[in-house]
Amino acid sequence: MSNQARLFKKYNDEVKPALQEKRKYTNVHQIPALTKIVINMGVSASLEKAAVDDAARDLAMITGRKPVIAKSRKSIANFKLREGRLIGTKVTLRGDRMWAFLDRLLSTALPRVRDFRGVSPNAFDGRGNYTLGLRDQLIFPEIEYDKIDKLRGMEVTIVTTAKDDDQARALLQLLGMPFSKKEA
Repeated sequence: MSNQARLFKKYNDEVKPALQEKRKYTNVHQIPALTKIVINMGVSASLEKAAVDDAARDLAMITGRKPVIAKSRKSIANFKLREGRLIGTKVTLRGDRMWAFLDRLLSTALPRVRDFRGVSPNAFDGRGNYTLGLRDQLIFPEIEYDKIDKLRGMEVTIVTTAKDDDQARALLQLLGMPFSKKEA
């Protein structure tokens, strides 16, 4: 069975029935689901187009999709930023690619983080979406250490149909998200 089918099958066979029983949902459409995953890699040294191109290459290797290059919408003098300057890259994943990426993130990438004690249980936005900040791209096995020019962090935003953070936390926990035990 392929990787993308593995986590999706777990969602359908285990997570949905568990959530319906625990939360007493009367309709299957009330059960929270994943909508999309957005991976964003900001580039601070965007004065050079090469830095943005390298970030886009790394993001493409991680996700298997061609990233969109983001430009600044307005000038901010304090950040020495001009309107229209390249500031980062992003990729939106849906469907099978979303499930495959989440499976790789949970089973392969996060365990490779040094001194990993779980992800923060408080990184929800109030509407059931979770954002995870990663410090470098080396935790993904697709990235070769010798071929990167600079360590770049990224944000992984998991967008759900949950109405609140509590429902989203239950969904992600059942999918295997390793939340840390300490509630800060």
